[in-house]
Amino acid sequence: MARYLTTSTARLAAPAASSHPSLRLPADYVPPTKPPSARPPETRKSQLIRTYTSLLRTTPLILFFQHSNLTADEWSALRRELNASLAAATPEGSAVDGRDVHLQVLRTRMFNVALKLAEFYDPEVAKAKPGVQTGTRGPLVHDLSTAAYEAMKNFEAPEDSAYAQISPLLCGPTAALVFPAVSPAHLAAALKILSPSPPKFPAPTRKKNPGYYEPQCQSALQKLLLVGGRIEGDVFDVEGVKWVGGIEGGLDGLRAQLVYLLQSAGLGLTTALEGGSKSLWLTLEGRRTQLEDEGKEGEKRTEETKSE
Repeated sequence: MARYLTTSTARLAAPAASSHPSLRLPADYVPPTKPPSARPPETRKSQLIRTYTSLLRTTPLILFFQHSNLTADEWSALRRELNASLAAATPEGSAVDGRDVHLQVLRTRMFNVALKLAEFYDPEVAKAKPGVQTGTRGPLVHDLSTAAYEAMKNFEAPEDSAYAQISPLLCGPTAALVFPAVSPAHLAAALKILSPSPPKFPAPTRKKNPGYYEPQCQSALQKLLLVGGRIEGDVFDVEGVKWVGGIEGGLDGLRAQLVYLLQSAGLGLTTALEGGSKSLWLTLEGRRTQLEDEGKEGEKRTEETKSE
C-alpha cells in the first residue's frame, strides 16, 4: 500500500508527525548525508571536488590533455574512435574492460583543489587539532569540511611533490583520460588514437578505420595535446607515458623482464663468486704442488748425500 503514497499524502501526514514531541528533531540536527561544510554542498563546485578527490584516490592511471574549444560533435567522434580502439585491445578474459576507460573534460580550478586535497590532506591529522568541528558521528574532517579548508587554504606544496610537478600542466581547458587499472595494452590503444606517434604508436590506416579520418575526428585531434599523466601517484611526462604504453606484454611482460634481470644479476653474482673461489683454489693447489715438489727434491738430495 505504501507504494501508492504520493507527495500530497506525505504533506498531510507531516503535521500529525510533528504534533508528537518524541518525533521532533533537535534544532541543531544535521542529516548524516549532508554534514556541515565550508562550501555549500549543493553547489556544482562542491560536487566536483567530491568527484575529483574520489577519482584521484581510486584511479591508478590518468592522462591529461589540453584541448581548444572542441565541439560536441568533435568530442563524440573522438570518443567513438577511442572506444572502438579500446574494445579491440581488450583480450577475452581480460581483467580490464575497455568500456571502463573514460574521456572527460575537467574543471581545472576544482581539479587543482582536489589534487591538493588528495595528496596532502590527512583527516586523521585534522581530527587531532584543537577546535575541530564535531557532529553526531564524530569530528567533521571530510573533504568539504572547514578543517580541510583551513588546512589547505595557505598550504605551500613542496617543489618535489607530484602536485607541484603536475599543476603547471593543468592550465586552461583540460581533459582527462581515466583508466580503472594500469594496462599498457589499453594505454597503447588510446595513444594510437589520441596522440599517435609512429613507429610505436601509429594511427590506424584509412582502410582499416575510415571513421578516424572523418573531418570532425581529425579536427578534434588537431585541438588535442597530450601533456602528461599520473600513474600510481607519480607524475610522468609525455615520454614517460609512452614508455609505459610501450611495455610489451603489459604488466606480465614487465614482470617477466624484472624476473629476467634479477636472475641475470643473480647468475652474474654466482659466476663472480665461483670465479673467485676457483681462482683461490687454483692458487692454493698450485702452492701445495710446489711445496710437495720442493719437499721431494729435498728428500732426494738427502738420500744422495747419504749414499755418497
